[in-house]
Amino acid sequence: MGVGMARRIRDWVRGMARRVRSDNGMTTSEYAVGTIAACAFAAVLYKVVTSQPVMSALQSLLKDALDAKF
Repeated sequence: MGVGMARRIRDWVRGMARRVRSDNGMTTSEYAVGTIAACAFAAVLYKVVTSQPVMSALQSLLKDALDAKF
């Protein structure tokens, strides 16, 4: 194999790797999956924040902050 042929193969491989790594934006299906994941995370977070132990802790924290003596 000559030097010219090796260079062409190397350039072709680099070009293919560049195209594979290229991220020109998400497709519609990726947006859909991302949106569903974000909604699921928001639902879990809402359930955690509105749970009784967390609500009690937040109320206690606010009460202590408002009753603080300066």
